[in-house]
Amino acid sequence: MTEAADTLDQQVRTADLDRWLSSRLVADDRARADLIKLYAFEAELMTIPTRVTQPLLAEMRYTWWAEQMDGVFAGVPRKGHPVLEALTDLVARHGLDRAPFDALIDAHIGRVREQPHDLDAFYVGPMQVATRVLAGQGHDAAVADAARVWGLTQTGRRQEAASLKSAANGALKRLPPEGFAAVAHATLTDPDQPEPLKRLRLLWAVLRGRI
Repeated sequence: MTEAADTLDQQVRTADLDRWLSSRLVADDRARADLIKLYAFEAELMTIPTRVTQPLLAEMRYTWWAEQMDGVFAGVPRKGHPVLEALTDLVARHGLDRAPFDALIDAHIGRVREQPHDLDAFYVGPMQVATRVLAGQGHDAAVADAARVWGLTQTGRRQEAASLKSAANGALKRLPPEGFAAVAHATLTDPDQPEPLKRLRLLWAVLRGRI
């Protein structure tokens, strides 16, 4: 692993342990690194509210990220910014669409403005992008409900998440095995569970192909 890749890996591990753990399930080094590039971008957005004290400052930072997407999707990222450079490489090699990235940034701005949580923008879109990175195009529908299970769990709506899990697992039968690491973390329901138990739950999810 290069120094830059290691830095991104540590960034994701610190900001988003559950998805970092699920990325360990990817056997191919390059594919795992690609997943980390995506998660590092999301980690940057997630941590903005912890770095500033005023909502207006947070919104300004999200606006800056929104503007940087022009360079990312034109293949000319802001030089010297490791996350933007890594994301540009990822977008170019996998032919990723811009819409989910813009929607995610807009959703973060909405949260700063105290608007309702946009589950699709925060969870469905990013999980679909992660699946495309690992398994290619054509699997968006297979992971949509799993992403909603994850989002509902993350937002404290566990009963709704539990009621949707059966449908999510049914849809996941259409997902190629190489894409499962993009959704495996949806099986984790307790953020305070010790890391070794989380690893076991993730491994069991992969063996069964179910969240």
